[in-house]
Amino acid sequence: MTENAFRPVAAARRPYLIVNPRSGGGKASRFRIAERARELGAQVLLLDPSRPQDLVAVARRAVDDGADLLGVAGGDGTQAVVAGVAAQSGVPFLVVPAGTRNHFAMDLGLDREDPSAALEALTDGVELRVDLGYAGERAFVNNVSFGAYAALVQEPAYRDDKIGTVVRILPEFLARHAGPELAVGAGLLTVDRPDAVLVSNNPYQVEDPAGLGKRAQLDSGLLGVLAARAETPAETAARLRGGQKHGLTNLATSEEVVVDADVPVVPAGLDGEAVTLPTPVRCRISPGTLRVRVPRHRPNVAHAGQPPGWGAIRRVVSAVGRTVHGRPPG
Repeated sequence: MTENAFRPVAAARRPYLIVNPRSGGGKASRFRIAERARELGAQVLLLDPSRPQDLVAVARRAVDDGADLLGVAGGDGTQAVVAGVAAQSGVPFLVVPAGTRNHFAMDLGLDREDPSAALEALTDGVELRVDLGYAGERAFVNNVSFGAYAALVQEPAYRDDKIGTVVRILPEFLARHAGPELAVGAGLLTVDRPDAVLVSNNPYQVEDPAGLGKRAQLDSGLLGVLAARAETPAETAARLRGGQKHGLTNLATSEEVVVDADVPVVPAGLDGEAVTLPTPVRCRISPGTLRVRVPRHRPNVAHAGQPPGWGAIRRVVSAVGRTVHGRPPG
């Protein structure tokens, strides 16, 4: 990510780390995250897959008991739940990338190949202030998706191979998606009946309609909005014969983004987790609300780029998307 101002900080006195042993095919166990965190003075909760827990309640109780740092070793969905509590409580948040893709950790410049390296922030860390997105009252660190994008998240194959799943079945989902009829509003912009919607915590790159690449920064105070609408096969064929490029509604805005539907609740993908949300879903961004504790030295702080496999994704969207025009704010 593009670095914002950071400051050196003293080591946390009572850090609390939640470890999800199922994430990333057992990454936390392979890298001995729980053991190493305890050696560094952290209290560790190892989640039991057979006994689901309310992580919001767990994190709040930890803060009430004196925790001065909350951390998660797991995937983005688990990170988002605890990040929301950390932001509300004003305590710093530690990201240990023990999930499958760990997009949030990627944009923070963390080493996703060695998640244990993130634990260095417990003793030699700096603090970044980053934005946090909300869909209703639920926090998200990456994005919330609706329509065909949300349907993709429901696919069992998506968790293990996000890029491959998008490339393989996005055309079918866009062309045949028969979910609720959506409408998106952001300031003066209205998008009617999009087939896929992605609202992100800071915008993705312009040519990243699947939300799989890096964000240039995490502290712009802007939501990213991407909406795609499928064409009929005849329209697609005619446009491709004419050599026309695909288009998407693409917006960066600090305005509230409202996703409405013709049903009382809609399926959504919240940081890659399948959820349902009551409509209308009001999405907003809270600038600089999350204090993220990261190691002083991170190997992957760089400019934003395209993810592996993006060429194939771009061709997929080119074959099915078209622009739904609206008047931009202001």
